[in-house]
Amino acid sequence: MIETLETVRLLLRQWKEEDFDEYARICADAEVMRFLGGKPFNRLEAWRHMAFLVGHWQLRGFGHWAVEEKSSGRLIGRMGFLHPDGWPDFEVGWTLARECWGRGYATEAARRMLDCAFNEMDRDHVISLIHPDNRASINVAEKMGERVEGRTEIFGFPVLIYGISRDEWRKREITEQTK
Repeated sequence: MIETLETVRLLLRQWKEEDFDEYARICADAEVMRFLGGKPFNRLEAWRHMAFLVGHWQLRGFGHWAVEEKSSGRLIGRMGFLHPDGWPDFEVGWTLARECWGRGYATEAARRMLDCAFNEMDRDHVISLIHPDNRASINVAEKMGERVEGRTEIFGFPVLIYGISRDEWRKREITEQTK
């Protein structure tokens, strides 16, 4: 189990009960939830979802971390890996509080998470499930080198399956380093 990941500006860490109020606030934002089921969560739904995230770690040994902004120490979202029963493949995903959009946090963390998936967790392939209208997340996936591999439905909502192989990631990283 990888307890934490760090980037220049972010700490991806295990969940604490003290995170709940801020997590519930993020999940209550209709804009944040627009492409994640289409409706905001009430407190009970947010609690159940946070418990799902914690439980995924217990059952799979990986999951979504609580994302803390280093400069403020505040919880600003969740990011990490999911692969519950019935999921199309090993997924990397990100959700940030609306006030943190546009700062490059998702791209910064996604780079570190893909490095972790391929080099520390020895995964061969990673996907991201993204609603077709979620241009911001599509941009992050494409910056990582992910490309559309198909379509599916998750909980009745259409999603594009973006993906990248370890070999594609490594080629991309070598190219980036030689620029």
